[in-house]
Formats: sequence, structure tokens, C-alpha cells
Amino acid sequence: MALNVTQKLIKEHLLSGEMKPGAEIGLQIDQTLTQDATGTMVMLELEAMGLDYAKTEASAQYVDHNLIQEDNKNPDDHLFLESAAQRFGLYFSRPGNGVSHPVHMQRLAIPGKTLLGSDSHTCANGCMGMLAMGAGGIDVAMAITGEPIYIKMPEVMGVKLTGKLPDWVSAKDVILEMLRRHDVKGGVGKIIEYYGPGLDELTAMDRHVIANMGAELGATATVFPSDNEVKRFLAMQDREDDWIELIADDDAKYDLHEEINLSELEPLVAKPTSPGNVVPARELAGTPIYQSYIGSSANPGYGDFAVAAEIVKNRNIANGVSFDINPTSRQMLTNLVKEMHIASLLQSGARLHQAGCNGCIGMGQAPASGRNSLRTTPRNFPGRSGTKEDSVFLSGPETAAVSALTGEITDPRTMDFPYPKVTDPSEPNVDDRLLEKPLPPEEAQSKELVKGPNIASIPAMDGLPDSLDLPVLLKVGENISTDEILAGGARVLPYRSNLPEISKFTYEIVDPTYVDRANATKEKSGHAIVGGFNYGQGSSREHAALAPRYLGLRAVLVKDFARIHWQNLVNFGVLPLKFTNEKDYEKLEQETVLHFEDLRNQVKNDDHIKLTVGDSGDEITAEHNLSERQREVVLSGGLINWIKERQQNTTS
Repeated sequence: MALNVTQKLIKEHLLSGEMKPGAEIGLQIDQTLTQDATGTMVMLELEAMGLDYAKTEASAQYVDHNLIQEDNKNPDDHLFLESAAQRFGLYFSRPGNGVSHPVHMQRLAIPGKTLLGSDSHTCANGCMGMLAMGAGGIDVAMAITGEPIYIKMPEVMGVKLTGKLPDWVSAKDVILEMLRRHDVKGGVGKIIEYYGPGLDELTAMDRHVIANMGAELGATATVFPSDNEVKRFLAMQDREDDWIELIADDDAKYDLHEEINLSELEPLVAKPTSPGNVVPARELAGTPIYQSYIGSSANPGYGDFAVAAEIVKNRNIANGVSFDINPTSRQMLTNLVKEMHIASLLQSGARLHQAGCNGCIGMGQAPASGRNSLRTTPRNFPGRSGTKEDSVFLSGPETAAVSALTGEITDPRTMDFPYPKVTDPSEPNVDDRLLEKPLPPEEAQSKELVKGPNIASIPAMDGLPDSLDLPVLLKVGENISTDEILAGGARVLPYRSNLPEISKFTYEIVDPTYVDRANATKEKSGHAIVGGFNYGQGSSREHAALAPRYLGLRAVLVKDFARIHWQNLVNFGVLPLKFTNEKDYEKLEQETVLHFEDLRNQVKNDDHIKLTVGDSGDEITAEHNLSERQREVVLSGGLINWIKERQQNTTS
């Protein structure tokens, strides 16, 4: 049977289940990735599980999100993460080494392997012929202990690329075109695989850009073949021996089909406040900007910065514009310095920041209130930038650099100078000095975890009761993101290892009264949230499920879920329900009480849950789509309880 690349990767790592769309499958994980906004919780979970040493081929802990050290919290947690990496046998990428996704691609990614990361943009490493997926932190912790990851077998959407990108158009415009066509839930339940002659025109880093923002489509993963371009990239990293060829069979089939002629693309921009709100840059021409921002994991390559440097070389940015340069890896930054591109950027008036996620996650570089920010980042969800009432547009580096010169969003094709062609350095610098290697097992056992005062253990959580009366504390609409559920940024993320404190920020953007009202339900039966389509899109951060659970959330009833958040709710014992009849959404309002009876039996033995609505007594039917294993997890009150019960059953 002819197979595409996705099917080959899954078949090679399949431990349980069948490769039929919608069926639960268990996959062996070769590598894991954690970053500091999610990794502190993962390390605490590994401690709670009693892990002796990582069971994966390679696991890496990166420090790239919480780099601002305005007090002790972030540096204390950096020390904790370094000690945990030493204790559990992980690579440790120190602050300043760069964003996890491009650094992992440079130093650790291997074609043919699986990668699971506690960051939704882990899918970026699909550019290397890997099956790379984002997940909640506790799923990654389980993978580090040698457990499989369980997902529903996705459909595979084959995207055939033809043609060649025109001048002033880049890889960012390819993924923005996909978002223009399919919006932010167009990839839900799918793996997107790119193939065709147009691949020959895309570098490995171009592919990284496209794979990275597969997360914005809601896709489980994005997959590219491992071909001669991947071989060339690994050779530049002095890792050619890690290369294998992995391409689709000639007559491979796909469940769904799409085609993009690269030659027909034009510069695109996503308007506030969604990556799916995409229009041609020419339609926004003349829109004034306060900030132009280049970098992030969505445009992390040497070429992304070099082309911007050549555009502004010997020119000055417009008055009143903040031109922010956000390097994505220390290795790439030193190459830009060596080739004099940083000098060109600085002489134009640019501001150079440290290598890391920075403004992409709202950790500095926030725009002024009431002003427009044009960014090459992957997301523009409300408030994500760090400014509450922000106005963020997304583009590629060519549009961002040209717009910095003009002071307004500009179609770069209108400039009166030629498109600058850039090539990779002839002698690229390879630097892994800030990527500490794992200690040998015998040395790791003697390491102690270094815990600062901001680290708090996860409190115990009870199993699912048999009857519940749950007031609906919030009724929200479509495409609610994890940034809206629990914001990122410099105010919030330093509390990532302190659940009682970080929970105080839950849903503050949507309803500042939610936390106080939720706390009032904790000693009773708890509460529910009702939502629309694509609930929980965006980041993989499990705090967006864990914090509401800590505040008493027991059930979420929506039209449908984003994949990772749905799994995170299950992992912490929150019952995720979908309306069987979407019109029932209209029957529910804030403070409506949902009454559940015989709940444990229904979850265990039925795919549907019956509930009644408040005083009216109207009956609603919902469905949960849980596998047998997930039913056990929810009934136990979450994955931690489920693991403990398994361990007790094994020893008794």
C-alpha cells in the first residue's frame, strides 16, 4: 500500500489503535520539548511521578518565554528548571540561547522521529520530516516517562505546492493564504502535509514558518518530507549524519486535497484580532503603525532578518515607529552579526532585543495603547501583546520592514527599489555552548531540585461526583482562545509554577468578576462554562485548564473544542461536553443551573450525557467523545489521580 509521509511516520510509531480517522491511537514519542512557561509544571509532575531518568531518545528544557528578571520569580524558576533537567536527564537550553522551536530544529531535530512539546508551536519541527505535535504539559511529562501519547487519528490534508514565490512574497504568505482559505479551525482533526514541485523553492526555514503556524489552523501537526533540502540544512549544522530520506510514495493518497500556486501569491496581512482574518496588504495600504516587529518562532530564520536588514540598509525608519528586532537564536544572531546585517538594522533605527519569545508572548515590547502594531509573530489574539486594548496585524518580514520605513502598512511591491536577494552565510556559525547536555544517569541521581519560594505543589483534586448542580458562570462565543482564558505576558507567566496565584488572572479579559464568583462555587459543587465553536484555540498551556479547575470548574459545554485544550480539560478531570443539538446553546444563559444525575454511570457506559436546565426542567443531550481510557481519567478526577490509582493497583 502506497503511503504519504504522515502515514509512514504514524505507522512506524503506532503502539495501539488503527490508522482510521477518528479512532484513538497510541504513539511512541522519541523526543520531547518543554519551555519555561509550561516546563516548571512538567518538572513538578515528573517529581510527583517519581521519575528516575528520561526514557526518551532526547528531551530538552528551554528557557525562552520568561526572560524578564524584574524580581526573583523568573530567575529562581530558571535555576529550578536547570536542576530538574540535570536530575531527570534532559538537555537544558539556557536563557539567551533562543526560542525552543528553531533551536531544536538546529541542534536536535531528526527526520523520521516523533516530537511532543508543551508548546502549541512544536509543530514547527514538522519541517524536518518529523511528526511534531503540541500537547498539554502533563501529556509531555507522561511521554518523558516512556508512556505513549494518545490522540484521535487525524485525516491527512495534502497540500500540493506548485510554482515559485514572486519577489516580495515569502513563506509567511503561504501560511497566511492557508488561513485566508480555511480560517483558524480549518485544520482541526487534520494533519497537513505539503508536497509537490513547489517544495524545491522553499528552504528548511521557509518550511518551519509554514509548519509553525499550522497551530493557527488548529491542525494536529504539519508534515514536510525529509528531502535534499533537509539534508542541506543538517549539513550546515554539522549534523548531516542525522539525515534520512523520508518522502511520500509516488501514488500516495490523501483524505483531503488543497493546492497552492506559489507564483500567484501576494503579500498578505492578518488583521486584528485573529490570524484567520487575512486580506492582501494592498487593501490595508496607508494604515498607520506605531510598531513594526520582526522575529518570533513564526519568522525565525536567518533569511527573515537578513532580508529586512537589506531593505532598511542605508535608509531610516519613519519617525514615531518602534522597529523591534527579536532574534530567535543565539547561533543565528551571531551569524547576522558576522554578515553585518545587525549593523544595517541598528543604523536604520531598529531596537535589538535578546534572543527569545519576548513580545510574541507579551513578555515586553508591548505596543502603545490606541496604536497599531505590525508583527511577524504567529498570533494576534486580544491582549496577547501585553497591551489590553491592542491592535495587532500579522505579516511577513518584507511587509514589516517596508512598513517600518513608510510608517504605515505598505504593499512592499510598491517600493522604488529592487527586492533584495539574500543567501545563507558561506561559513555559518554553529554554536551549542548554551545547550547543556544531559548528565549520565548515575550522576543525575545525586542532583537535588532547587526550589524557590514561588513554586507551589499542585493541590489534590477529587474525582467526578455522581450528581452535580452547576451554575453557568460564563457564556462565551466563538473561537475563545487560551490567551483569553488565561493570559500570558509579564504580569501572569512568572506565576506559572504557583497555581493559587496564576488562577487569579483567569478569564480577566472576558469577565473580571469570574474569579471571585468561581471561588464562591469551590466549596459547593463547582460551576460550568458554556461556549461556541473552537473553544480553547491557541496555546497548549495547560494552565488554561488547570486554573479554572482549581477555581471549581467541573464541566465545559460547547459547540466544539480545539484539540489540545480539550485534552487538557480531560487531563485535569474537567468533563468536556459538546451540544448534540447546537441550537441548545441558545437555551442557556449566565447563572442558568445545569443539573446532572447518574453522571458517573453515564460517562462510563454511554457516549451521551443527559442533563436538565434550571427550573424549566428542559432536557439537553450532550456528547463527550471520550475513549475508554479518557473516561477513566475523568472519573478519577484527572491524569495524576489516574496514574496513582494504576500504581496502587500494580503494587497491591
